[in-house]
Amino acid sequence: MASAQSLANKTYWEAAAEQGPLTPEAMIERVDIRWTPLSAEPAGVDYLEVDAGGIRAMWVRPKGAADDRVIFYAHGGGFVSGSIYTHRKMVGHLAKVAGSRALLFEYPYAYAQKYPAQLNATVAAYRWLLAEGVAPEHIAAAGDSAGAILTFGLLQHARNNRMPLPAAVMILSGWLELAISAPSFETNREKDAFFTREVVGWLASNFLGDGDPNDPRANPLYADLKGFPPIFLQAGGDEALIEGDVAETLRKLKEEGGGAIVNMASPNSTVHFSKAGWSTNTSFGCCRRGEARANAPLRI
Repeated sequence: MASAQSLANKTYWEAAAEQGPLTPEAMIERVDIRWTPLSAEPAGVDYLEVDAGGIRAMWVRPKGAADDRVIFYAHGGGFVSGSIYTHRKMVGHLAKVAGSRALLFEYPYAYAQKYPAQLNATVAAYRWLLAEGVAPEHIAAAGDSAGAILTFGLLQHARNNRMPLPAAVMILSGWLELAISAPSFETNREKDAFFTREVVGWLASNFLGDGDPNDPRANPLYADLKGFPPIFLQAGGDEALIEGDVAETLRKLKEEGGGAIVNMASPNSTVHFSKAGWSTNTSFGCCRRGEARANAPLRI
């Protein structure tokens, strides 16, 4: 039987699908008000807003966390919503399990600026983190949904420009291709109420504007993935993108020599990470109400 939190998550996305198109302001407000409560508040975590080289950012610091280890986190939201505030609780749980600090950062919404403004903000925040003296071997890059596009874009930029790469990568329910070709758009159509082929197609065109949908920095499935650090991919079994984005990215990583692990958070869930602190089906869901396990699965 599905938990109350899983049902709440499902209800949120079904209601979002029924609402239909919203103005940019209404979209942002809906996520701020209705999505944020899906995550439990982690105990013993402090938050501090900071200017990260001209980028609004937020330090997430669990009590007792290692100061020299950082999760560099790109939040999701389809480039139309989401923020350091909507994701702070979820990232707080992740940082507790890892025993490290985390840095959440903002980037422009697509209605205000088109790609590559979002990737430019990501690179600027990462440069700032390195300039703060955090060693790249103690950085894990992570992102969910649209944040996965920025994370893979950052990895390519860093490698191609001889910047230090992070030591590891974690992707949650990643949006990793813009061609909208995943077979699970059809097989999971009745399970994933919101992320239909039409909706994701609109999000992609809204993000790119006049940009090239084959640009590998925006479309990871067209990217050269050689030389990337180990990557952990996690998704819910009911997600519309599971058979295209996650499966194809794993195949490419294996073919091109990268290390990757795929974890199915739950065979019956979508956008599972929003239940952080409640559900044990996420990689960091073990920290119910902020109680982190001693055998934390992520160390950097």
